[in-house]
Amino acid sequence: MRVMFHHPKRETELKGPITVERLLKQLALHPESVLVIRGDDLVTEDEVLNDQDTIEIRPVISGG
Repeated sequence: MRVMFHHPKRETELKGPITVERLLKQLALHPESVLVIRGDDLVTEDEVLNDQDTIEIRPVISGG
């Protein structure tokens, strides 16, 4: 699967199938600190990602 990161912008290829939870652990990312997006949909930690998926990982940003 193709994984695209924002801030800093970079890409990597990883093998699936893998759950979002395991993917984030493998990448050493905290689930509360990022959004995982497949196409136009936000995906949850229990969803399975496959080799043909393109995933975007974006940081959660809050402000006021």
